Amino acid sequence: MTAHSTTVLVVGATGSIGRLVVEEAIRYGYATRALVRDPAKARNLPTEADLVVGDVTRPETLARAVDGVDAVVFTLGSDGAGKVGAENVDYGGVRNVLNALGSRTTRIALMTSIGVTNRTGMYNQTTEAHDWKRRSERLVRASGLPYTIIRPGWFDYNGPDEHRLVLLQGDKRQAGDSSDGVIARRQIAEVLVRSLGSDQALRKTFELVATTGPGPANFDALFAPLETDTHGALDGVHDAANMPLDEEPRRVRDDLDAVVARGPS
Repeated sequence: MTAHSTTVLVVGATGSIGRLVVEEAIRYGYATRALVRDPAKARNLPTEADLVVGDVTRPETLARAVDGVDAVVFTLGSDGAGKVGAENVDYGGVRNVLNALGSRTTRIALMTSIGVTNRTGMYNQTTEAHDWKRRSERLVRASGLPYTIIRPGWFDYNGPDEHRLVLLQGDKRQAGDSSDGVIARRQIAEVLVRSLGSDQALRKTFELVATTGPGPANFDALFAPLETDTHGALDGVHDAANMPLDEEPRRVRDDLDAVVARGPS
């Protein structure tokens, strides 16, 4: 994917990660479109960004946002909005954008969360946020689109000398606190953007944390050792098999069937 010929849509562009993704995408040379619900919240975005007003919970507002895009970066977050927000934004926003894309082949970078497969922790029991983010991952995998799914650790808990990126798989760190791993918001944005142009990141799902040391000099080399997700699998490689499809809500199974049937052209 050549930067200067690529249009990237950032979904969640006014959030704490999304605005950094907009900056990073522009810096890297992508034509960058920012989907914003409230134009007033977009005042701090770079002037080079193409602002498009739309709401991921209102599918009828998304046609202009996805028109002509080559890649989509999802940085959605419904923090504080409870179970309804988790379903409508974290999951529903991804579903609605994928639906709006139709059968076009578009590169996807999706940000979810470390610990996303932990269904029994207090956080998920209270909010269902992990479950709905994981369902959004499943939609992306089932879509047949080229993708990278990134599960960052705790935002900005890293020390000033902790920039060496560590990519993990299987979602084994589930303490529910910063001991699971830490990562700077700026580096999350960088990895999301760099994944778009890397064949080494294709069909890979990983947790992203940082430890003591400098940042990476070569992102292809960073992505290359990771295992690809199993073809046709709903979950990431080595993820716990603790969300049986036949126990999922009917509406979720219907969404999966629809995204598979649509597929890329």
